[in-house]
Amino acid sequence: MVIAIVRIRGIPSIDRDIAETLDRLRLRKKLVCTFIDGKNKAELGMLRKVQNEVFFDNISDELAKKIIEKRGKYEGEKPVKKEDVDKIFEGIKKDDWKIKKFFRLHPPIGGFKRSTKLAWTNKGILGHNKEANKLIERML
Repeated sequence: MVIAIVRIRGIPSIDRDIAETLDRLRLRKKLVCTFIDGKNKAELGMLRKVQNEVFFDNISDELAKKIIEKRGKYEGEKPVKKEDVDKIFEGIKKDDWKIKKFFRLHPPIGGFKRSTKLAWTNKGILGHNKEANKLIERML
């Protein structure tokens, strides 16, 4: 089970411990995505701590491969080759990253439909977002 996390909120006025947790999750800038394993309790605890700064959800394998293909970079900013996508994705599932551990995304086509400052329960996009797959698809 792969969980995609996308940072939405910017850097100013963030508590030091939340900023450090975002740094450990490799979410150092706005509109950056990363994958974590849904079974790792330490990463899930970090995710719970920063849920007011990001949105996240389980993503399909097809979308993960599409993200790797379009936005994946090797060290030195070289783009990922199409024939290597399946091998890289299997390595990510085993926590053996062969590429950079984050993906830079664009703002979503059509914009954010709701206020980004509200949690999912208040009709915002932050926190656990069931529409994350569609939103990430628009951000590629």
